Amino acid sequence: MQTTDIGATRDRIAAHLVGRERELELTLAAVAAGRDIVLEGPPGTSKTTMLKAITAEWGIPLLFVEGNADLTPAKLVGHHNPARVLREDYSADNFVAGPLVEAMQTGGFLYIEEFNRAPEDTLNTLLAAMADRSIAVPRVGSIPAKDTFRVIASMNPYDNQGTTRLSTSVHDRLNRLAVGYQDDDAERGIVALRTAAPGALGEALIADAVALTRATRDHPDIRQGSSVRGAIDCVLVSGQLAGLRGITDPGDAGYRELVYDAMTVCLSGRIHLDEAAETTPERVLREIWEDHFILHPAAAAPG
Repeated sequence: MQTTDIGATRDRIAAHLVGRERELELTLAAVAAGRDIVLEGPPGTSKTTMLKAITAEWGIPLLFVEGNADLTPAKLVGHHNPARVLREDYSADNFVAGPLVEAMQTGGFLYIEEFNRAPEDTLNTLLAAMADRSIAVPRVGSIPAKDTFRVIASMNPYDNQGTTRLSTSVHDRLNRLAVGYQDDDAERGIVALRTAAPGALGEALIADAVALTRATRDHPDIRQGSSVRGAIDCVLVSGQLAGLRGITDPGDAGYRELVYDAMTVCLSGRIHLDEAAETTPERVLREIWEDHFILHPAAAAPG
């Protein structure tokens, strides 16, 4: 792909992303150079959105695979149709391609989420595809990959339970990009875009939901806070609650309690407490709410 084409692609994609210019440019440069890459970052940081936009621009498939203990090499590569094998014996015609082979044959991106949860033998199967850009399938033969085939992996750096330590061979074949949370302005822009919350009430809900969600990432009792998806849901649920309770303005008496009720629904399942913390998600969220609205009311004032 020519540099001018990459520039035009970047500009078109950037028009639909908020606060991800650098990450988009680096990811696009890596895949345009023919490299595979691991995107390391917490959930809700636009990794999937970015990949969907790139593959849509290139007109190629994006195939999703969830990395877990059940992702065997056979599930990744494919299998022979058992019924046809009984009738016709093994042949290339009755081979059912798995996501890896399908991505190679169509020149798509194979996107493996929770990459470090996949079994070691499955990752070793990927090594041949990444190194040789082809894979040997028994009774089928060698399957070459089209030029646009890429392996894209994602990992959550905060999640250590049930994960596998990646080997040096795997690391050596992957570029890596750390993808962190967007800044405050970018997250407000994302929430505004996704919720379209109108008027002064909507503006206040967006600002408060983003501030409260971001605070979950810094609380000492929380190991992993909520992504921006929590803020989006807070605004949407708050908007419905406001209608039910007749609240039309952020200055109304019930506004602050409304926000607390919404955040318990939208954030309590998205935060992960430290194992040593002797508390509950609801108590932690109440602390965050009080800090935002009571201890620092000026920061929470409408506008």
